[in-house]
Amino acid sequence: MRDIHRSVEFYTAVLGFLVTNRGEPVPGMGEMVFLSQDDTAHHQIVLVHTPEPPPPGFVMAAHLAFSLGSLDELRVIGERLAAAKTETVIPISHGNAWSLYFTDPDGNGLECFVDSPFHVAQPYADGLDLAATDAEIEASTRDKISSLPEFQDFSAWRAALAARLRQSPR
Repeated sequence: MRDIHRSVEFYTAVLGFLVTNRGEPVPGMGEMVFLSQDDTAHHQIVLVHTPEPPPPGFVMAAHLAFSLGSLDELRVIGERLAAAKTETVIPISHGNAWSLYFTDPDGNGLECFVDSPFHVAQPYADGLDLAATDAEIEASTRDKISSLPEFQDFSAWRAALAARLRQSPR
């Protein structure tokens, strides 16, 4: 997005999305704005300020994302990606989700993710070890994010978002 403010205005005023978080740039990216119309999803769209078009190749914020039901399903995808010799697979904990980022054979960015039981302000990224047990991943995530801004149970965050969406004209 060359003009992120204009894009945010379009997605909120015209399409009825709500801003769920704004984040300071992460290395290699500009300001990030997370938007949703769904009280069960932290974001359905991520807008990233890019004054100049990025070079071709995978970028973490310009991709399709697929929600999975469990960490075991995410592990299966990881195994399939390894069997397919997918060159770059990036496991990341976002605090509110656990993800695998990768590209398809044409270079399109993809993410498979599982919601965590937590919410924390985005963007947030940390490593993810899928060899750990579910309980270890959850405990490690909680330990790392419990003191960060907006930390709460995801169910409480979703209820607050649902209330905001009901109050928002769409």
